[in-house]
Amino acid sequence: MKASSIVCAGATALLFCAGAIAQTGKPIRIIVPFAPGGGQDILARSFNAELGAALGQPIIVEYRAGGGGGVGTAFVAKSEPDGYTLVMAAASHIISAVLAPKPVYHPIKDFAAVAHVGTGSQILMISSQVPAKSVQEFVTYVKANPGKLNYGSAGSGSSTHLAMAYFVNAAGLDIAHIPYKSNSDQSSELMAGRIQAIMIPSIGAMALVKEPRITLLAVSPSTRSVFFPSLPTIAESGYSGFNYGSWFGLLGPAAMPKASTERINVEMGKLLKTPLITERLMKIGLEPLALSSQQFEKLLVEDLERVERIVKVSGAKAD
Repeated sequence: MKASSIVCAGATALLFCAGAIAQTGKPIRIIVPFAPGGGQDILARSFNAELGAALGQPIIVEYRAGGGGGVGTAFVAKSEPDGYTLVMAAASHIISAVLAPKPVYHPIKDFAAVAHVGTGSQILMISSQVPAKSVQEFVTYVKANPGKLNYGSAGSGSSTHLAMAYFVNAAGLDIAHIPYKSNSDQSSELMAGRIQAIMIPSIGAMALVKEPRITLLAVSPSTRSVFFPSLPTIAESGYSGFNYGSWFGLLGPAAMPKASTERINVEMGKLLKTPLITERLMKIGLEPLALSSQQFEKLLVEDLERVERIVKVSGAKAD
């Protein structure tokens, strides 16, 4: 028996073996830790079929909503580290852990950085019922109506919660937080006029550009978005230094085999260079960005440090 065959014989329980995929027919699950219809759902479904074909395994998308993404994310952290259970993670992965009084997972130690997919912006938008067409006009209106208005989020501890809390603190606003279960929920409430403002990832904002019940005001990063070139940044709108962006990627349980992690990382990296996947991601407001597992882990560590600073400055708390 060849040496490579001996190695594979001892690793049949793993998803990958000596660089080859063990085609067991068992599906790989990508857990979306929010309700269907949100940005992470749309993103996971934009590549799951192609990634599954590349890996030789079917990939299904499964929902486990709750706790601002914490329920589904903790489920993956505690799953069997065999490469068959991943989470479609975003910036809320870090935020939930930082804001939680008793975190149900550690955002770095409990996970393997499998594959970074791309980056996105947060878009500040308001109900068209609010008489404002700019960030400054909105701030003036809120200050003229202290304690009377509400902003939404995709859940306490979500990236949308922290982004808005960061802005509310920077602008010195008296406006209440109402958490929902997903970005689609908070968008619906905004259109209905039951809340007055939200921050939503560009991945979800693309479909709302022409919605007459919503007014888009600004983007959260320090530079303008390629998807919303006419929108100013919040920093440009009078809040110098304001900078808040989003990342998206696949994470697995911490003890996931390195061979599995690297194989998925390589195949995802290949897909991100194809016109088909690039076009899909760009259409939903995400800029594709492939990183090695090591680079992705470094990004996570740096993001944890950044979120801790923003939480301290903004005073954001989990409701």
